[in-house]
Amino acid sequence: MSKTINPFIRGYQHLHFVRTLCITHADNSPPVWRPLHPSQAHLPDEQIAQFPCLVCNDFALITEGQEIPEVLESQCQTFGLVRTVVYAVTGDDFGQPVHVGDCYSREAAQEVIHRLSFDTGFYSRCWEISTMHITEEAFHYLAELADIATPTGFRFIAFRIPYSPAIGIKLIATPWTDENLLHVEGITAAQLRQEHLEKRMPESLADIIHLAALADIRILIFDADAPALDDLPQYEE
Repeated sequence: MSKTINPFIRGYQHLHFVRTLCITHADNSPPVWRPLHPSQAHLPDEQIAQFPCLVCNDFALITEGQEIPEVLESQCQTFGLVRTVVYAVTGDDFGQPVHVGDCYSREAAQEVIHRLSFDTGFYSRCWEISTMHITEEAFHYLAELADIATPTGFRFIAFRIPYSPAIGIKLIATPWTDENLLHVEGITAAQLRQEHLEKRMPESLADIIHLAALADIRILIFDADAPALDDLPQYEE
Protein backbone atom coordinates (compact mmCIF):
# COMPACT_ATOMS: atom_id res chain seq x y z
CA MET A 1 0.00 0.00 0.00
CA SER A 2 1.49 3.32 -1.03
CA LYS A 3 2.18 5.83 1.71
CA THR A 4 -0.63 8.36 2.03
CA ILE A 5 -2.19 10.72 4.53
CA ASN A 6 -4.56 8.80 6.78
CA PRO A 7 -7.79 10.87 6.89
CA PHE A 8 -9.18 8.71 9.68
CA ILE A 9 -6.60 10.09 12.14
CA ARG A 10 -8.17 12.88 14.15
CA GLY A 11 -6.34 15.89 15.54
CA TYR A 12 -2.79 15.93 16.84
CA GLN A 13 -1.14 12.70 17.93
CA HIS A 14 1.14 12.01 20.93
CA LEU A 15 0.22 15.22 22.73
CA HIS A 16 2.41 15.99 25.72
CA PHE A 17 3.83 18.96 27.58
CA VAL A 18 7.33 20.01 28.57
CA ARG A 19 8.07 22.42 31.42
CA THR A 20 10.41 25.10 30.09
CA LEU A 21 11.99 28.14 31.67
CA CYS A 22 12.28 31.63 30.19
CA ILE A 23 15.67 32.89 31.34
CA THR A 24 17.26 36.34 31.05
CA HIS A 25 20.85 37.44 31.63
CA ALA A 26 22.35 40.46 33.31
CA ASP A 27 23.86 41.73 30.03
CA ASN A 28 20.35 42.20 28.53
CA SER A 29 20.98 39.62 25.83
CA PRO A 30 17.85 37.97 24.35
CA PRO A 31 16.09 35.54 26.69
CA VAL A 32 16.62 31.83 26.24
CA TRP A 33 14.35 28.85 26.84
CA ARG A 34 15.65 25.80 28.66
CA PRO A 35 14.17 22.74 30.37
CA LEU A 36 14.99 22.16 34.01
CA HIS A 37 17.57 19.46 34.61
CA PRO A 38 15.91 16.12 35.54
CA SER A 39 17.68 16.15 38.93
CA GLN A 40 15.51 19.16 39.87
CA ALA A 41 12.28 17.98 38.29
CA HIS A 42 10.73 17.70 41.75
CA LEU A 43 10.90 21.47 42.34
CA PRO A 44 7.51 23.23 42.25
CA ASP A 45 7.08 26.26 40.02
CA GLU A 46 7.17 28.52 43.10
CA GLN A 47 10.78 27.50 43.70
CA ILE A 48 11.78 28.14 40.09
CA ALA A 49 10.20 31.37 38.83
CA GLN A 50 12.19 34.51 39.74
CA PHE A 51 15.09 32.40 41.06
CA PRO A 52 18.73 32.59 39.86
CA CYS A 53 20.03 29.70 37.81
CA LEU A 54 22.94 28.24 35.91
CA VAL A 55 22.47 27.79 32.17
CA CYS A 56 24.04 25.62 29.49
CA ASN A 57 22.95 24.67 25.98
CA ASP A 58 20.78 21.78 27.13
CA PHE A 59 19.30 22.63 30.54
CA ALA A 60 19.12 25.01 33.49
CA LEU A 61 19.78 24.48 37.20
CA ILE A 62 18.24 26.49 40.03
CA THR A 63 21.02 27.60 42.37
CA GLU A 64 19.30 29.22 45.33
CA GLY A 65 18.72 26.71 48.11
CA GLN A 66 19.91 23.82 45.95
CA GLU A 67 23.02 21.64 46.07
CA ILE A 68 24.43 21.25 42.57
CA PRO A 69 26.94 18.49 41.83
CA GLU A 70 30.24 19.73 40.43
CA VAL A 71 29.84 17.56 37.33
CA LEU A 72 26.66 19.47 36.41
CA GLU A 73 27.93 22.88 37.44
CA SER A 74 30.97 22.45 35.20
CA GLN A 75 28.68 22.07 32.17
CA CYS A 76 27.05 25.46 32.67
CA GLN A 77 28.63 28.51 31.11
CA THR A 78 26.44 31.39 32.32
CA PHE A 79 24.23 32.67 35.11
CA GLY A 80 20.66 33.78 34.58
CA LEU A 81 17.33 34.56 36.18
CA VAL A 82 14.17 32.52 35.55
CA ARG A 83 11.51 35.03 34.54
CA THR A 84 8.63 32.59 34.13
CA VAL A 85 7.77 28.91 33.90
CA VAL A 86 5.90 27.76 30.80
CA TYR A 87 4.36 24.40 29.96
CA ALA A 88 4.81 23.96 26.22
CA VAL A 89 2.21 21.65 24.66
CA THR A 90 3.53 19.79 21.63
CA GLY A 91 2.28 17.01 19.40
CA ASP A 92 2.66 15.16 16.14
CA ASP A 93 0.89 16.28 12.95
CA PHE A 94 1.14 13.51 10.33
CA GLY A 95 4.73 12.79 11.30
CA GLN A 96 5.82 16.39 11.83
CA PRO A 97 6.40 17.81 15.33
CA VAL A 98 4.21 20.82 16.07
CA HIS A 99 4.12 23.35 18.90
CA VAL A 100 0.46 23.64 19.90
CA GLY A 101 0.71 26.35 22.54
CA ASP A 102 1.98 27.45 25.93
CA CYS A 103 0.31 27.26 29.34
CA TYR A 104 1.38 28.69 32.66
CA SER A 105 0.57 25.74 34.90
CA ARG A 106 0.73 21.96 34.75
CA GLU A 107 -3.03 21.74 35.30
CA ALA A 108 -3.77 24.09 32.40
CA ALA A 109 -1.51 22.09 30.07
CA GLN A 110 -3.18 18.84 31.12
CA GLU A 111 -6.60 20.37 30.43
CA VAL A 112 -5.55 21.52 26.95
CA ILE A 113 -4.28 18.02 26.13
CA HIS A 114 -7.50 16.49 27.45
CA ARG A 115 -9.65 18.78 25.29
CA LEU A 116 -7.55 18.20 22.16
CA SER A 117 -7.20 14.45 22.58
CA PHE A 118 -9.61 12.08 20.88
CA ASP A 119 -9.69 9.46 23.62
CA THR A 120 -10.77 6.21 22.01
CA GLY A 121 -13.56 4.45 23.81
CA PHE A 122 -15.60 7.65 24.11
CA TYR A 123 -16.23 9.05 20.62
CA SER A 124 -14.97 9.31 17.04
CA ARG A 125 -14.76 5.55 16.56
CA CYS A 126 -17.60 5.25 14.07
CA TRP A 127 -17.35 6.61 10.49
CA GLU A 128 -19.76 6.62 7.58
CA ILE A 129 -18.10 7.14 4.20
CA SER A 130 -19.06 6.88 0.55
CA THR A 131 -18.91 3.59 -1.33
CA MET A 132 -17.02 5.47 -4.06
CA HIS A 133 -13.89 4.87 -1.98
CA ILE A 134 -13.92 1.17 -2.88
CA THR A 135 -14.39 -0.55 -6.20
CA GLU A 136 -17.62 -2.28 -7.19
CA GLU A 137 -15.77 -5.57 -6.88
CA ALA A 138 -14.76 -4.68 -3.33
CA PHE A 139 -18.33 -3.77 -2.36
CA HIS A 140 -19.63 -7.11 -3.66
CA TYR A 141 -16.84 -8.90 -1.76
CA LEU A 142 -17.89 -7.11 1.42
CA ALA A 143 -21.56 -7.91 0.80
CA GLU A 144 -20.76 -11.62 0.47
CA LEU A 145 -18.92 -11.54 3.81
CA ALA A 146 -21.93 -9.85 5.42
CA ASP A 147 -24.34 -12.43 4.02
CA ILE A 148 -22.41 -15.55 5.02
CA ALA A 149 -21.22 -14.40 8.46
CA THR A 150 -17.62 -13.27 8.19
CA PRO A 151 -15.24 -16.23 8.67
CA THR A 152 -12.71 -16.14 11.48
CA GLY A 153 -9.25 -14.75 10.82
CA PHE A 154 -10.34 -11.51 9.16
CA ARG A 155 -10.14 -9.47 12.40
CA PHE A 156 -13.39 -7.74 11.41
CA ILE A 157 -17.08 -8.60 11.05
CA ALA A 158 -19.11 -7.37 8.07
CA PHE A 159 -22.83 -6.71 8.53
CA ARG A 160 -25.75 -5.24 6.64
CA ILE A 161 -27.74 -2.22 7.80
CA PRO A 162 -31.47 -3.09 7.97
CA TYR A 163 -33.64 -1.36 5.35
CA SER A 164 -30.54 0.16 3.74
CA PRO A 165 -28.07 -0.83 1.01
CA ALA A 166 -25.23 0.27 3.30
CA ILE A 167 -22.77 -2.26 4.70
CA GLY A 168 -20.85 -1.91 7.93
CA ILE A 169 -17.66 -3.36 9.36
CA LYS A 170 -16.87 -3.96 13.02
CA LEU A 171 -13.09 -3.86 13.31
CA ILE A 172 -11.44 -6.03 15.94
CA ALA A 173 -8.13 -5.71 17.86
CA THR A 174 -7.57 -2.11 16.83
CA PRO A 175 -5.39 -0.18 16.43
CA TRP A 176 -3.69 -2.25 13.75
CA THR A 177 -0.20 -1.13 14.64
CA ASP A 178 2.64 -3.62 14.71
CA GLU A 179 2.95 -3.23 18.48
CA ASN A 180 -0.72 -3.92 19.22
CA LEU A 181 -1.18 -6.69 16.66
CA LEU A 182 1.94 -8.51 17.84
CA HIS A 183 0.64 -8.33 21.39
CA VAL A 184 -2.93 -9.42 20.56
CA GLU A 185 -2.59 -11.61 17.46
CA GLY A 186 1.12 -12.37 17.15
CA ILE A 187 1.41 -10.83 13.66
CA THR A 188 2.43 -7.49 12.16
CA ALA A 189 0.18 -5.11 10.25
CA ALA A 190 1.91 -6.05 7.00
CA GLN A 191 1.32 -9.75 7.68
CA LEU A 192 -2.35 -9.14 8.41
CA ARG A 193 -2.76 -7.18 5.18
CA GLN A 194 -1.08 -10.00 3.25
CA GLU A 195 -3.50 -12.48 4.85
CA HIS A 196 -6.41 -10.34 3.65
CA LEU A 197 -5.04 -10.20 0.11
CA GLU A 198 -4.53 -13.97 0.12
CA LYS A 199 -8.23 -14.27 0.96
CA ARG A 200 -8.82 -12.48 -2.37
CA MET A 201 -9.82 -9.23 -0.72
CA PRO A 202 -9.69 -6.42 -3.33
CA GLU A 203 -6.80 -4.06 -2.69
CA SER A 204 -9.03 -0.97 -2.48
CA LEU A 205 -10.91 -2.56 0.43
CA ALA A 206 -7.75 -3.74 2.16
CA ASP A 207 -6.24 -0.27 1.92
CA ILE A 208 -9.20 1.54 3.45
CA ILE A 209 -9.84 -1.01 6.20
CA HIS A 210 -6.23 -0.90 7.31
CA LEU A 211 -6.16 2.90 7.33
CA ALA A 212 -9.28 2.97 9.49
CA ALA A 213 -8.00 0.29 11.86
CA LEU A 214 -4.65 2.06 12.18
CA ALA A 215 -6.55 5.12 13.44
CA ASP A 216 -8.38 2.92 15.99
CA ILE A 217 -11.74 3.16 14.22
CA ARG A 218 -14.10 0.39 15.40
CA ILE A 219 -17.15 0.83 13.13
CA LEU A 220 -16.86 1.72 9.42
CA ILE A 221 -19.99 2.04 7.28
CA PHE A 222 -19.98 2.23 3.49
CA ASP A 223 -23.03 4.05 2.09
CA ALA A 224 -23.57 5.38 -1.43
CA ASP A 225 -25.31 8.45 0.03
CA ALA A 226 -22.52 9.29 2.46
CA PRO A 227 -20.06 12.08 1.62
CA ALA A 228 -16.63 11.40 0.18
CA LEU A 229 -13.70 11.69 2.54
CA ASP A 230 -10.84 13.98 1.55
CA ASP A 231 -7.47 12.34 0.80
CA LEU A 232 -8.99 8.92 0.03
CA PRO A 233 -8.94 7.51 -3.53
CA GLN A 234 -12.25 7.46 -5.41
CA TYR A 235 -13.35 4.92 -8.00
CA GLU A 236 -15.78 5.32 -10.86
CA GLU A 237 -19.15 3.63 -10.58
